[in-house]
Amino acid sequence: MKEFDYIIVGAGSAGCVLASRLTEDKDVTVLLLEYGGSDNSIFIKMPTALSIPMGMDRFNWGYESEPEPFADNRRLDVPRGKALGGSSSINGMVYVRGNAGDYDEWQSAGAEGWGYRHCLPYFKKAETWKGGADEYRGGDGPVGTCNGNEMKNPLYGAFVEAGVEAGYLKTDDYNGRQQDGFGAMHMTVDGGVRASTARAYLKPARSRSNLTVITNAMTDRVMFEAKRAVGVSWSVNDTRDQARARREVILSAGAVGSPAILQRSGIGPAAVLQSAGVGVLENSPGVGENLQDHLEVYFQFRCNEPITLNGHLSPLRKAMIGARWMLFRSGLGATNHFESCAFIRSDAGKQWPDIQYHFLPAAIRYDGKSAFEGHGFQVHVGPNKPSSRGHIRISSANPDDAPRILFNYLSHDDDIRDWRKVIRLSREILNQPAMDRFRGEEIQPGESVRTDGAIDAWVRQNVESAYHPSCSCPMGNSSGTSSAGYKPVLDNQCQVLGVENLRVVDSSIFPTIPNGNLNAPTIMVAEKMADMIRGREPLPASDVTPYVDAQWQTSQRPGTPVRQVPE
Repeated sequence: MKEFDYIIVGAGSAGCVLASRLTEDKDVTVLLLEYGGSDNSIFIKMPTALSIPMGMDRFNWGYESEPEPFADNRRLDVPRGKALGGSSSINGMVYVRGNAGDYDEWQSAGAEGWGYRHCLPYFKKAETWKGGADEYRGGDGPVGTCNGNEMKNPLYGAFVEAGVEAGYLKTDDYNGRQQDGFGAMHMTVDGGVRASTARAYLKPARSRSNLTVITNAMTDRVMFEAKRAVGVSWSVNDTRDQARARREVILSAGAVGSPAILQRSGIGPAAVLQSAGVGVLENSPGVGENLQDHLEVYFQFRCNEPITLNGHLSPLRKAMIGARWMLFRSGLGATNHFESCAFIRSDAGKQWPDIQYHFLPAAIRYDGKSAFEGHGFQVHVGPNKPSSRGHIRISSANPDDAPRILFNYLSHDDDIRDWRKVIRLSREILNQPAMDRFRGEEIQPGESVRTDGAIDAWVRQNVESAYHPSCSCPMGNSSGTSSAGYKPVLDNQCQVLGVENLRVVDSSIFPTIPNGNLNAPTIMVAEKMADMIRGREPLPASDVTPYVDAQWQTSQRPGTPVRQVPE
């Protein structure tokens, strides 16, 4: 049987990082398994084409949730990347690290050594920020980050100014000292091309003789001798194969895939395994539980001036954008179009932001089609620290059977109250004077959606996943239940509790979901874990003091709004 030092399952945001870093040691051999195929597609490489690969079976697992009981029993899409680069090859390329408080929250929950000062050096190690390195930003890492087209469309700046008029701060760098406020948004785009982990990490490592990559490989399960992980079995086009791991097996199959593989391997809640016909190797009640995600809605307005992306949706305009990108890697093809953003606190008593805005100078659906005739703009917005928790559970031992995914969105009363604040605060911001020149009719939610009941109903009917599933194999201490209320699956070195030589490294390991998009934190986790796995000393902890509003306990925003919108 083939043998390698390490077997990594999943060539996604974390797996590509691990494969690259572990094979820096020439004496170490690594096998990387990926169910998807090549990422060599113009639709993946061109940032503006982001809606296309997400809609293709070739690149997307195509999961969907169970009927969500608190969201009008709707099934919501759960897209996950199925190609080299994983979800970093089909995501929106938004680069958000989260707030410093998110990582201190991890440490408080039992993940010792994962506070912000320990994580920041690995955020920096992974990145080359176009704005230049400083005490918060990296200058020589594999992943290039930038602001796209530097907010040339005047709508971007108007949105930022509206936030200032509403009494919020302006931030020069929400990934730096001060997340709070309105400012330019950053993206994983390098030289006009998507900076997926396949491009940034895996491509340079593919020439190493100690790295073997197998694509189209559907992982079945982890193989054990007693409770020691010794290898992985998989199939390619119905042909079964397996390999042994001399040192470790590492699952980097994502927040859906990793708990499903653990459960198929006999590690998980005993009742779930028995119902699926899987023998229990280790009764681990937390596997697949604690599932968290971000929800969002679109605030959409007609635009009074013909300056939006809705004017570029004809076949001719798209062809012109594509031609410029093909020739020069520039123009509207070189951006994800989310070039301004905001992070605010929903209420006094919140120490760090819990509401996030992505501004888009278009009124458009995720499939890239116009939301209505004419010009418009929209803001993607939602609360980023939800209290609702869901689960992922296999229904059989067959890897071809998709796991059952239930988020229990909006099941917690706090989430309902947060959404009411989101709608009212967003409407207030978008009705500030800075937007007067551009703002036409409010398309959605619509002027009639103002009472608690109307807001609750509209949110249930229209809310969508922001595609950030996480926390389904959380790390913590081994004492049983975390102070955050979940049952740890991993220790603070991402080793699976109860067995040997098996780790999980991806977004499933988060104890709680960060305040932001998840690609940057997942890359950070993989960078940090690569040092741990290699037995290297961790990078020195950073000595920084991130911004916290001095009046956070008594004030929802630092300033006084210029104009409030009536309830």
